[in-house]
Parts: sequence; structure tokens; C-alpha cells
Amino acid sequence: MTAADVNGLTLEYEVHGPADGVAVLLVMGLGTQLIAWPVSFIERLVAEGHRVVAFDNRDVGGSTHLDDHQPPGLGQLAAALLAGRKAKAPYGIEDFADDAAALLDHLGIDRAHVVGASMGGMISQELAIRHPERVLSLTSIMSNTGARLKGRMSPKLLPTFLKARRSDSRDPADALMVSRLIAGPHFDEQAALEVHELSASREPSATAAADGLARQTLAVLTTRDRTADLARLQLPVLVIHGLLDLLVRPSGGIATARAVPGARLVMYPDMAHDVPDVRIPEMADEVLENFARATAKVPAPA
Repeated sequence: MTAADVNGLTLEYEVHGPADGVAVLLVMGLGTQLIAWPVSFIERLVAEGHRVVAFDNRDVGGSTHLDDHQPPGLGQLAAALLAGRKAKAPYGIEDFADDAAALLDHLGIDRAHVVGASMGGMISQELAIRHPERVLSLTSIMSNTGARLKGRMSPKLLPTFLKARRSDSRDPADALMVSRLIAGPHFDEQAALEVHELSASREPSATAAADGLARQTLAVLTTRDRTADLARLQLPVLVIHGLLDLLVRPSGGIATARAVPGARLVMYPDMAHDVPDVRIPEMADEVLENFARATAKVPAPA
């Protein structure tokens, strides 16, 4: 892995595949590092000749943690869940999107297919809205439009979600509890444990990880409604969602697909807020098909 200094931050990233392949930018979700992308999914994209870029968002993993900003407490987060974008946050989804665009600049990538999961789907949507010339196609997985009544996390999940993640220990069992809570019937506990153990080793400290998660959560809770701007997108859009998702309810995926003219919606009955191994082959097929729908031409290398 390597790092890029962009937007006053350092973003940790890794690149897979040929240097001359059409770029794919993978944008991960809340409190989740680049290592969470399934290896088999990345390998499938690389096998099709793509240059795949994955990175840690600000406030997670090897990227800059904004420790100068006091993390919100449970009371503040609960208030933000009720007040939405009226609450104050040190940064928002728009800032994540600008980070992603700056990383593309750093890598010399003019345009890329963008695939985002959960909060990463929100970031990817915002990237397509704010920097449409940079996005060849958009895939939004288990995400939402930011509309207050569509795909929002249940308030009942918030205390458990943050209580587990705010532990000052490096015991991955806390994070594993959250993964089990929001996953579907294909949950692989051993695989999840390995990811959490590696994730813990990549964080500066357990406290830094917990604080970063809290700030990212506040950004999600204060996100704007992107529905009107999504309606103006003119690019291929794929929306994937699990019918069992309790963290971002299926209405979020439905609303996203309805917002974008011509978007394709794929919903899996045995998927929750996870990407089960049994679904990766067909998900990869859907994503590659969406890439193929892109009408914009990628400039030839100089």
C-alpha cells in the first residue's frame, strides 16, 4: 500500500491490475477500511483488464485521523439522528467525495467507474454529482439518497452499533458483534474476524478508530438529500441492495434507483448489510455490465 497527500490529508490506497486498464475506484463505508473489499471481487475486475483503486477514507485505517476535532458523543449522535443536516459536523459527505476526486488527480486518472458500498455509496453519488466529468459509471451498494425517510438506520441500532465500536480495547470481538448484528444468513464469522483483526492492526489506536467512526457517523447523519441532483445524472447507474438490510433499509436502494433516470435496481433476498461470498460472482457480473453501459470514451494514453 502507499499514500497520497491530498486536500490537506494523507489517504492510504492500493492499486490492483494493469496500469493501462480502465480505472475502477472502490469507495468503502462507515468505519470500514479498504481491506474489507472482497478479494474475489477485486480479482474479477482485474481479470477483465481493469485498474482497481481502493483507499481508506479520512478518519479510518491508514488515512489521516482528524484528531483536532472532538468526536461527538452518543447524545450528540442521537440528536443528529433526529435533527439531521441541521446538526453541525466537522466534515460531510461532500468532503469525502472531494477527497476521492483529489486521489484520482494524484493518480493521474481522468475518469473512473465508481463503486461505493454503504456510506461509500453516498460518497460515490456525491462524487458523480460534484465531479460528473470524472465518473464513467456509478454503482451504489446498500446505500441511500440522503432523503430523511428513505433507507435510514433504525434508532434502535445506534446505541449497540456505537457501544461496540467505542471500546478502547483492540479486541475485534466488539466489531464482530456489530458485523453479526447487521449481516445476513451467509455471515462468515471467521472471515469477518480476520478482517477485523487486520483492521485493528492498521489503526493508530483503538481510541483513534472509535473517534474516527463517531465523526464519520455524524457526517452520515447530517448528509443532505441528493435526490434532485441524482435525477440530473447522465451516466449508467446500478443500485444493489439486500432485502434483509436493517442498517440501511431497502427503501434507500429503491429511492436511489428511482431518483436516477434509467438506473438498474438489483435486490437480493438473502443479503443484509454485507456482501456475502455466494453473491459476489453475480454482483461482479452486474457491475461489469454497468461498466459496459458507459457511453463516454476513455481518452487513449498519451
